[in-house]
Amino acid sequence: MVEVSGAPGDLLQLRVGELLDSVAARTPAPGGGAVAAVVTALAAGLIAMAGRFADPSKIPPGLVDRAEALRAHAGPLADADAATYGRYLEATRRRDESDPASRAEAVSRALSEATDVPLSILQTAAEVADLGRQLLLDGNPRLHGDAAAGVLLAAAAAEAAALLVAENLADSPADPRARRAAVLAAGTRALAVAVHPGTGPRA
Repeated sequence: MVEVSGAPGDLLQLRVGELLDSVAARTPAPGGGAVAAVVTALAAGLIAMAGRFADPSKIPPGLVDRAEALRAHAGPLADADAATYGRYLEATRRRDESDPASRAEAVSRALSEATDVPLSILQTAAEVADLGRQLLLDGNPRLHGDAAAGVLLAAAAAEAAALLVAENLADSPADPRARRAAVLAAGTRALAVAVHPGTGPRA
């Protein structure tokens, strides 16, 4: 995972309405990656809440603590995504006719950094979805809807992040991150399908 400072960033300091306005504004960031990070954090919060209502003897030890750790990790990734995308845009706008190779290297490096963040969001969301799966199997039946919502939200965030990774690596199909993203997205997609009544595990 990408290591991000635990200090709240600008996006996490916004009120909900302000965050929604910020996403809708005519600016390149915050965009899909930042939104996926926030959704992942919300999904982890739902899983933590549902886990607190579960019988501790029936769920994996440390499930709630892990969900909280994932929530704490996912939130700052929203700002990290906006920041790395901003640096990528700066690199693409750089004008250095005397050293085009240096510019190309800067763009490539910035794009790689901008790929690492959505991949980390994807990895985090995939783990959140798996924690939710465990609660659907052994959690409190009265919190089934909340656990299921957590799985579905995490899966949606994972799909969005995986798409961003794929787009960033469109010209580098051999990059192992592309395969990693595809595998993780497929796994969370399967969990999301299993959530629907009659198709998967119920508490």
